[in-house]
Amino acid sequence: MSHFSNKQKTAFSESALSWFDRHGRTELPWQTNKTAYRVWLSEIMLQQTQVATVIPYYQRFLQSFPTIQALADANIDQVLQHWQGLGYYARARNLHRAAQIMRDDYQSEFPLDMSDVLALPGIGRSTAGAILTFACNQAWPILDGNVKRVLARCFQVEGWYGKAKTMAELWQISEQLTPTKNTDNFNQAMMDLGALVCLKSKPNCENCPLTGSCLSFKNNTQHLYPEKKPKKKAKPQKQTLMLLHRYQNQLLLYRRPPVGIWGGLWSLPEVESDQHLNEWQTQHLGSTKAPKEVKVDCLRHQFTHFSLDISVAIIELDQLPMRVSDNINFEFIDQQALANYGLPTAVSKILALTLSTS
Repeated sequence: MSHFSNKQKTAFSESALSWFDRHGRTELPWQTNKTAYRVWLSEIMLQQTQVATVIPYYQRFLQSFPTIQALADANIDQVLQHWQGLGYYARARNLHRAAQIMRDDYQSEFPLDMSDVLALPGIGRSTAGAILTFACNQAWPILDGNVKRVLARCFQVEGWYGKAKTMAELWQISEQLTPTKNTDNFNQAMMDLGALVCLKSKPNCENCPLTGSCLSFKNNTQHLYPEKKPKKKAKPQKQTLMLLHRYQNQLLLYRRPPVGIWGGLWSLPEVESDQHLNEWQTQHLGSTKAPKEVKVDCLRHQFTHFSLDISVAIIELDQLPMRVSDNINFEFIDQQALANYGLPTAVSKILALTLSTS
């Protein structure tokens, strides 16, 4: 474990703060008119997502849900629809659930106690520290992806982030170096340095204020830190057959379970292959109908751990099946109303491809 003298801590923080005063980002949408809600929303959206991608989603989300109360009172379908395209939909479900907890238990205010914040769905230690630092003037260390990279390089921290020992050392370093004053600017400086200077593949060391403390710079070992995640085997490929049942201008959609891939979103029903089509229709619709067309390998969608080859069976119905009305997870939806439903990006693409040519 690393240990720093008071002189080392002061030199490090002053270097970061001086750089931030000249080069730091201060005009991002969530940095103006700061509230805990706005900062919380931005921190969740920025998890595994680039700033440029997040900004339009953030602005549109705030327009529709300007307060914790508005988010808590919204229908989950509305929330997921606003998240469409950002991926990692559990983030949106956790946001919605956490807003409901704040509405019910905290009078629609964001809690100010670290233990209360950590008890909310979807908020970990670094996110909680960022919210309380940036919006509530508290002093907490953070350790997002950018900060991890800066600290791992500066102090040649051994091991991949996925190892508990590596994370423990990074947290210990962050705790020691985070000042109790100007914590908000220091934390933002560390995040900005990781995003703008200490880049993943080509760190811009010539413009880095931390070279005086950086062991990787002194030893010319920047390329070795942080250690890369162990290589995985090639992604497995899976196949599915999506069922596009259409009656006049209505499409049959299925709300997926709240946990798992595309959790809580509306999608097309699926079967493993066309051999299971009649069985599925009999079970869920009470009758069978042969597909008008089957589009094979219509789309390949990449998930984190596998790729999915999607084929589509287009089935034109003569009448609405009665059995669907008995299942709350199935609904015939007018094509013009699809924009009001949270759909996975892959399903939106599938519908665009199939409906334009069928």
